[in-house]
Amino acid sequence: MKGKKLRLFYLVLAFVFALPLFALARNIAPVVSMDWLEKSLNNSNLIVVDIRKVEEYKEGNIPNSINVFYGSWAIKKNGLDNELPEDDDLFDVIGSAGIKAGSHVVVVGKTDTATDLVNMTRVAWTLIYGGVENVAILDGGFNKWKEGKKTISTETIKPKAGTYQGKANKSLFAKKEYVVSKIGKANIIDTRMPDFFFGVSKLDFVERAGHVKGAVALPSPWIFAKDGTFKSKEDLEAMAAGVIGKDISKESITYCDTGRLCSGWWFVLREMLGYKDVKAYDGSSQEFMKDPNFPVVKYSWQ
Repeated sequence: MKGKKLRLFYLVLAFVFALPLFALARNIAPVVSMDWLEKSLNNSNLIVVDIRKVEEYKEGNIPNSINVFYGSWAIKKNGLDNELPEDDDLFDVIGSAGIKAGSHVVVVGKTDTATDLVNMTRVAWTLIYGGVENVAILDGGFNKWKEGKKTISTETIKPKAGTYQGKANKSLFAKKEYVVSKIGKANIIDTRMPDFFFGVSKLDFVERAGHVKGAVALPSPWIFAKDGTFKSKEDLEAMAAGVIGKDISKESITYCDTGRLCSGWWFVLREMLGYKDVKAYDGSSQEFMKDPNFPVVKYSWQ
């Protein structure tokens, strides 16, 4: 009897110590509608981050939103574009926006181009990497808010800056050497359009055409409908399952040219579809194509 009571005591103790971990679990949907956001604007724990250019923000914005331009979240570093800031610098950006680890953050951008769309997922990835788990994207961005005739403000809101004490989630980040070590073991997902994957096209700043050996193609622009909203969860599940399978526990690594486009499928897989181990490689082909020994395939779907 005494042994049973002791085991019960340890179970209760374990549960109590686990409570902070449960508290960090996501409790805001990864994608929110304009109607949901409109009803939630007075929530003191909600921070709406507009990542458009400051002049666009000043012309019209969502009431109570703050402006932290995309370039604050993804920087040029060591000759590479769209790189993560150093952890201390990232924490300064998060703190200056008034964001705390437990804040609910909604990222708002525009949806004019494919790049604009994945700017939102890239900032969401960066925040989650920085330890802010409750990050959502406004479905359809500011364009949808405006089309829906929601209230638009021209007031510039100054964030309530503070010191952010977070911890970077390194498990969401992949380096070049790590990607090589996972060829044939993990799902390596090229999120560029098919002509870039196949190797008939490349960007000027990428030294070679083609894709990582063993990678599969799952383009990020296909995530979105024509109006800039996300496609249905059912469609996204079918797209993912058709390319990488239904095993949500298998590790997946997304990449593109600079680490911006690949954030689209990273966000969908981890945040929307529940894949357990998804990393993004923000060096991407801009980095690995400089290495003549990196295993690259051209003119093949394999």
